[in-house]
Amino acid sequence: MQPLEPIWIVDLLPDVHNELLALLRGLPVDAWDRPTAAIPWTVRDVVAHLLDTDIRRLTFQRDGLPPLRPETPINSYQDLVTFINQLNAEWVRAARRISPSLLIDFHAIVGPQVHQFFKSLDPFAPSPGGVAWAGEQRSPNWFDIAREYTEKWHHQQHIRDAVGAPGLTSRHFLHPALDTFLRGLPYTYRDVQAPAGTLLALEITGNAGDEWALMRQEARWQLYHGHADDTAARVRMDQDTAWRLFTKGITPAQARMRAQIGGDEALGARLLNL
Repeated sequence: MQPLEPIWIVDLLPDVHNELLALLRGLPVDAWDRPTAAIPWTVRDVVAHLLDTDIRRLTFQRDGLPPLRPETPINSYQDLVTFINQLNAEWVRAARRISPSLLIDFHAIVGPQVHQFFKSLDPFAPSPGGVAWAGEQRSPNWFDIAREYTEKWHHQQHIRDAVGAPGLTSRHFLHPALDTFLRGLPYTYRDVQAPAGTLLALEITGNAGDEWALMRQEARWQLYHGHADDTAARVRMDQDTAWRLFTKGITPAQARMRAQIGGDEALGARLLNL
């Protein structure tokens, strides 16, 4: 077990961006209207959403435009999710007026600007907002950028699944996404009480897989990287199950049928709510 290190992901963004452009430029016209796992969005809608996230990042963070004010106060995580879902839906609806070729052109222009902007940031300075699904109100830029990478990666996966293209599931692309997702594990267990020293182990199998361990300390859970012995519970799943579960592509019940849990069943099953 080793302490977690920051995830240095900035220079992976051009790789995932170039893979997206190559994929989109090769799509037949009818593929743009195929349904995706991001129901009710089509391929075209997901492509438009990815463009929206880049435009918002540059507009509000780089260029300093005041952020949009929600119509109702945000007092909880669910309020935040509702507001973000509303923003996403408004953009996707309007972007249905944009042709596929223009969407590709816009991505080609905006994507490199996002990369250069992220490279200009101090990775340890606080980002404008926190990674909410990890329970953080303020996060360092490196974590915010890693969260942004998971957005780009998993939505591209939605497109690839929809059109029957090979996934970006090599270790180069998928391991950083899994490592980022799992930073939300201590928050998932925040209400779980256990004696100090209690250990939960997770093994994700596959070429992008790895091992992580969650330890109960005096007042909180702490995530580590690597193998753990003498665990109260041990969870094992393949990488396909993991990324789909962590992005709500499958339910915890579906994931439970594909995962193995040893030891304390209730303690291990809580992981499926990440």
